[in-house]
Amino acid sequence: QLQAFGGGFAQAGGSLRLSCAASGHISSLNGMVWYRRLPGKEREVVARLTIPSSTFYAESVKGRFTISKDSDKNMMYLQMNDLKPEDTAVYYCSALINTDGDLNIYWGQGTLVTVSS
Repeated sequence: QLQAFGGGFAQAGGSLRLSCAASGHISSLNGMVWYRRLPGKEREVVARLTIPSSTFYAESVKGRFTISKDSDKNMMYLQMNDLKPEDTAVYYCSALINTDGDLNIYWGQGTLVTVSS
């Protein structure tokens, strides 16, 4: 029900925008999180957006990454600017979706971001 895309290659200092599409019967997106798994490391939270509009960013991406959503399109985004080689990771989206009053957490498949120096 969630599909992440937009990963790819970028040079240091470049930008990428990740997208996450929610499909199916959706009443509302109640919260969303972007995670990443760096090579050989545990998964970490990159950015989180909770309703109505509270955001959290990992210290390593503050000022460079921006999480956002388009409720009309059931989409969430992660704009990544000033990319660094240490941002190389598989990125995952997750969302708390309201379906007629039922709340469930869904995960998208990962999308690989590779940043070269």
